[in-house]
Amino acid sequence: MTVIADNDFRAWGTLLRRNPIIVDHAHLRTILAGKRVLVTGAGGWIGSALTKALAAHDPAHLVLVDASEHALYEIDRAMRERDDAPPHTSVLGNICDRLTMADIFVRHVPQIVYHAAAYKHVPLMERNPFAAVQNNALGTYTLAQVAADCRTEQLIMISTDKAADPVSIMGASKRLAELVLMAGAADHVKWKALRLGNVIGSHGSVVPLFAQQIARGGPVTVTHRHARRYFLTTQEAVECLLLAASGDFGTAILVPELGEPVLIEDIARHMLAQLSSSRAAPVPIVYTGLRTGDKMVEALLATHESITASSSFLRVVDSSAIPSDLLHRTLRELGSCCRNCDADELLRLMLRAIPEYQPSELLLHPHTTVLERVPTA
Repeated sequence: MTVIADNDFRAWGTLLRRNPIIVDHAHLRTILAGKRVLVTGAGGWIGSALTKALAAHDPAHLVLVDASEHALYEIDRAMRERDDAPPHTSVLGNICDRLTMADIFVRHVPQIVYHAAAYKHVPLMERNPFAAVQNNALGTYTLAQVAADCRTEQLIMISTDKAADPVSIMGASKRLAELVLMAGAADHVKWKALRLGNVIGSHGSVVPLFAQQIARGGPVTVTHRHARRYFLTTQEAVECLLLAASGDFGTAILVPELGEPVLIEDIARHMLAQLSSSRAAPVPIVYTGLRTGDKMVEALLATHESITASSSFLRVVDSSAIPSDLLHRTLRELGSCCRNCDADELLRLMLRAIPEYQPSELLLHPHTTVLERVPTA
């Protein structure tokens, strides 16, 4: 079976109904060349693609951080096999471990930090809310504190459209991470959060799932015939991240220009047309219903947000914030809450920080469901 190239916009352009995101790499090289750059989640789908792209922009040194030994091994090996690879250091470490992160920053003094480490799978995180908050929100808080202490020039975090008016704990945890950055732990750091839509081909996304289902002869499972999502290629996601480092942007939440959201069913039918033509029997589509934490239609902006400025393919979001003292108190209390696995308190604190969060029934009634606990040492 021929696999649709997830990085090739030409394979998806007619479906996405917009122009591809293309940036001026010569200009970006002037920004990134000679810089010490650190990437968290460097072995993940976007993290590894970003790392390879950064290598082509002549950084002085790349520091690759990941909590997964296998993922880190793979990106380290890929970098060692490149003839043009810049100097790099691969570090096995968790962003929630403040001592480890502080040691990494003191040793390497990164000027630019790309924060790609996150838990992102919505239904899985609904059953693991403590891990979602601890990793996505508290891990970002730890990273931001260390970056501020080491006088990092800018920290660019990958966020998600699911952070806009969140209905899942994953989305809410990323919204809280945005609030952490926008609170600006230090004026000398440019804090940036880039909201992305669904990255075509990424681990656990619909495109590889549909490809597997089609290869087996189906059925192809679509949650709802009216469900819509924003999509972009892996290459476009990387281009946006590189562009976010531009001096055009100070501390801000950024969103790319992604046109209109696309029906998930259209993605399925697009792939069926290309991948199942040789099959004797048609591959059926089955509607399974929205999953816990899913929206019918995703949005890049919350209802209270608006666009204040644009540059190239990125737009600056005018978003709300919460008082700094309340934010820091909430984060401290969430740390204790996650250690104690207190589901009721977790929900209370998340709603205090993010009033627009609409929790799922699974989180509203945690005592009727088994929630996974965060392992403690």
